[in-house]
Amino acid sequence: MKMKDKPRILIAGAGIGGLTAAASLLKRGFRVHVYEQAAALGDVGAGIQSSANAVKVLYDLGLKDALEAIVVRPQAFEFRRFDTAELMYRIPLGETHERLNGAPYFHIHRADLHELLAGAVLALDPDCITLGAQAVGFEEGADSVTLRLADGSRASGDVLVGADGIKSAVRAQILGPTPASYTGDIAWRAVVPVECLPPGIMETVSTVWCGPKKHAVMYYLRGGKLMNFVGLVEHAYAENESWTQKRPWADLKADFQGWHPTIQTVIDATDRDGCYRYALNDRAPVGNWSTGRATLLGDAAHPTLPYLASGAAMAIEDAAVLARCLDTCPRVSDALQVYQDSRMSRTAKVVLESAGNRDLYRIEDEAEMRRAFQQKNMSKSRSEWLFSYDALTVPLDDRAVRGRGHGGRGDAPAARTA
Repeated sequence: MKMKDKPRILIAGAGIGGLTAAASLLKRGFRVHVYEQAAALGDVGAGIQSSANAVKVLYDLGLKDALEAIVVRPQAFEFRRFDTAELMYRIPLGETHERLNGAPYFHIHRADLHELLAGAVLALDPDCITLGAQAVGFEEGADSVTLRLADGSRASGDVLVGADGIKSAVRAQILGPTPASYTGDIAWRAVVPVECLPPGIMETVSTVWCGPKKHAVMYYLRGGKLMNFVGLVEHAYAENESWTQKRPWADLKADFQGWHPTIQTVIDATDRDGCYRYALNDRAPVGNWSTGRATLLGDAAHPTLPYLASGAAMAIEDAAVLARCLDTCPRVSDALQVYQDSRMSRTAKVVLESAGNRDLYRIEDEAEMRRAFQQKNMSKSRSEWLFSYDALTVPLDDRAVRGRGHGGRGDAPAARTA
């Protein structure tokens, strides 16, 4: 498709998914503009685990050298018992992961990845991103789509991509209300400088500490200079879903009382004013996330619990597949149909698999937990369907479009009126 014929793309949200989509589309010659509600570019949160399926996309965007300077390459996933540290299961990463899946496995700070992606977008188009621009809805016609912003301004284009997160305004208009249900878990998040910890406290691995009614995840960031800690705890009542709300360090300490000394050491070294806690809410997969000219991406389309460490990877994959669909399908409506059909079953599987891991990590009986890990055989299954996926080459699912014969999408669902 010639550049002058390519549709103009509006993206609501400059998170990891929105920026990956912008970079992927700009790289293919599309005219793109991103609208971000924040007043400055940046991201909250801490660590991201990025498996080969996501790293392939990041490499394709020219980020390989920059990533190598700031990531950690873990040698394994280790699942350990909460009190004895006995190894329940191990998934080899390192060279094994790269050999089997075509790219390495990384630990990366969310803010660092966000900065690299923003740099890639702005290098391709310095005027691509408008800040302080909150999406509140959109209007869709036969030939265009108009994004409505909170300040009353509007932006028109040919395609709207809702990458505006778990509380997406674009999703709300496409799908209507889709209530969330509290999982029963809250998540603690903290980052500890390694210089505050005993030398060699943990090997270069991602450790999941598994125990009754809770589990914790620990891994290194920023070339081994930081320790990322996430604690997931059954909690009687839900809290705000915000990643930025702080809670008392004493509550974190109490939640993991009696757990292994390694956990205690990390918690004791945590900044007393740097403990964040938020609710984990579940949303069932949906059967549609597009209209004729608007679609969703990442958490706006398929919010995913963190029990499979794949939420960011799914947004990155979405972005690459969407760019391919828009580049190869002459009609916008066909491109969005093919994109949705190519992504829906995979992302639904990730959502459901992630939710299912919660029970595995919480088995109370040690022998039963060991048997359950062996039966699940995560090393084999994750390599077969999760890590080996390549968003840049996977066949696109165009069966529905071909089945209509005319290559159109006259029956595309209309967006709800905002």
